[in-house]
Amino acid sequence: MQRRTFFRRVAAVLVIVASAAAQAQPRQYTVKAPDGVTLAVQEAGNADGRPVIFVHGLLGSHLNWEAQLASPTLQRYRLITYDLRGHGLSGKPADAAAYTDGRRWADDLAAVMKATGAADPVVVGWSLGAAVTTNYLAAYGDAGIAGAVYVGGVIELDPKQIVQHPALYRDMVSPDLKTHLDAEREFIGLCFAQPPGAVTFQRLLANAAMASFDMQAAVQGMTVAAARGLGSARKPLLLIYGANDALVQPHPSIERARQLNPRVKSTVYAASGHAPFMEEADRFNRDLAAFVDSVVAR
Repeated sequence: MQRRTFFRRVAAVLVIVASAAAQAQPRQYTVKAPDGVTLAVQEAGNADGRPVIFVHGLLGSHLNWEAQLASPTLQRYRLITYDLRGHGLSGKPADAAAYTDGRRWADDLAAVMKATGAADPVVVGWSLGAAVTTNYLAAYGDAGIAGAVYVGGVIELDPKQIVQHPALYRDMVSPDLKTHLDAEREFIGLCFAQPPGAVTFQRLLANAAMASFDMQAAVQGMTVAAARGLGSARKPLLLIYGANDALVQPHPSIERARQLNPRVKSTVYAASGHAPFMEEADRFNRDLAAFVDSVVAR
């Protein structure tokens, strides 16, 4: 009996050790896009879990997803982030076509999926990252993913769906450095109905300052193949918006997405602005986990 108890304890310890090994330290490496742009990729969570790929928004980086990467609710998944071209630690080409051609952003996501070997991931796209996801769906279809979550998602670059800030977007590409930086600070502030702490806000502002000027000037003309991307998707799609979004119009965006694809589901967080995954992180992480588990069970 003592030997049996001993071996049970050893087995339990081995299970814990194996689990700890799966919860690997965050990894960082690079991937090459088809047009040669270097993409910075990061991983956390359970290396053997269902992959979830996070695609950040304009002026962001993988740092936007800290509340997800550190979430106990999400640690059972393989959490993959990458810095979009022109952002963070990724390459910053000067050619405007590197940013206006929506297919290139789609190819980046496909390159990350291939390099990581992520099988049937759930893709989570925030703001511009949702448009990247749409362009991926248009170019590659949805056979390679389990589903997608759009957060404050840009469905189309349509004035009916985007809150109009013409002076802001003009100043973000001003050649005057002070004007440019002040506009970026205003843009980051508009992302939140519930502002983050001072340290987080300062980090996000520094994050924005790392973004390519060429990208900011060109991305406003990025092509988004919404009809071909969203319209043809058959895998589950969940749209999450903040009711107080100051950058994207939640209800017109949801309505347009449903016109393109009646299968989409949506939810609106009453207390959030453009970044519900940061403003109501616990709720978002629970909703994301429920979505991931539901598509795995299909």
